[in-house]
Amino acid sequence: MFTGIVAGTGILRRKRGAGGGLAFDLEAGFDLDSPEEGESIAVSGVCLTAYSIKGRRFTVDVSPETLNRSTLGNFGVGAMVNMERALRLSDRLGGHIVSGHVDCVATVRERRSAGAFILFSFSLPEQWERYVIEKGSITIDGVSLTVNRCGPGRFEVSIIPHTLQVTSLGALRIGSCVNIEVDIIGKYIEKLLLPRSLSPAGAESEKINSAFLVEHGFF
Repeated sequence: MFTGIVAGTGILRRKRGAGGGLAFDLEAGFDLDSPEEGESIAVSGVCLTAYSIKGRRFTVDVSPETLNRSTLGNFGVGAMVNMERALRLSDRLGGHIVSGHVDCVATVRERRSAGAFILFSFSLPEQWERYVIEKGSITIDGVSLTVNRCGPGRFEVSIIPHTLQVTSLGALRIGSCVNIEVDIIGKYIEKLLLPRSLSPAGAESEKINSAFLVEHGFF
């Protein structure tokens, strides 16, 4: 579990095939205090297992499912990635609850300056737009952000100067692809409210309204 508060960036030092997926050798741009073999580290929003940890360097395996769902397969040697170590129970929850399980990939459709801030507009697959709400939380490449506004197939965020300096988001351009994790709480609420008999396909067409809530005892 993570919070979306990135500890810093790192560099992909080596990339190779491994068991149908990929293995990455990564180097963090910050010290890994008391690292443990097998600990979870979020790499550009993807929860991965770190092993062969030596100083700031470690190796992770990237499964075929992760390659299909995220942008990691497109990373080349030398790519900058955002890194966050797993949350400890004693830590402050500075961002929001993040699982590190990427839902989809979004694309930068607009980038514009607003003083020292940068406003980004993203497009995302239609099936995920219902989980994105105005002033709600969203994770972009592992960074917890607040949605400024949203509409059909799109949303907008504002990036503060500090985030631009300590993450990879400042390098995004129109057409860049990013990893998206929507707010996990919304997905759980939807799952609990929908009738169990509905298949995922049926869930797409079913609407939760006041009549549905009354029928199922919520009012």
